[in-house]
Amino acid sequence: MKKFILKILTAGEGGVGKTTLLHRYVEGKFSAETRMTIGVEFFLKEVNINSKHCTLQLWDFGGQQRFRFLLESYVLGAKGALLLFDLTRPMTLEKLEEWVTLCRRGDPDLPILFLGTKNDLTEEIMVTDDYASDFQDTFKFFDYLKISSKSGENVHKAFELLTTKILDRQSY
Repeated sequence: MKKFILKILTAGEGGVGKTTLLHRYVEGKFSAETRMTIGVEFFLKEVNINSKHCTLQLWDFGGQQRFRFLLESYVLGAKGALLLFDLTRPMTLEKLEEWVTLCRRGDPDLPILFLGTKNDLTEEIMVTDDYASDFQDTFKFFDYLKISSKSGENVHKAFELLTTKILDRQSY
């Protein structure tokens, strides 16, 4: 069986749930107490998708503006990205263009999956599907999913979708 190592970026404003998502996906547990990511952290996950063995290198980008300059060197070689925003905080959509530009710096057609987080906070959701799909069109995100790291909703699906997209695009 052929092995693939795929570098995947996780981007979005501070507090949208990037680190929480990666903990949920990699370790299978929800952690309400993650601390702010300083710069970049790194997770690994082995998966089999379409009978291809993949090692996902998951790069967790600190969302704070003051770390942004650090990230530019880390995007090169990326095969795909997850771009997260918080469904309960519309302001987390304001800097999307910056994040897209950063992620696509090394590859203008990098596949990006758009993720609305905290979907379990039903009463507090302020971003409609229609509003989110406007961004999807504008930035050519290949898909949009609502996820909850707390309940686990769509967490595995998100990584499967992105990995499948990457493998198809690379014609592996």
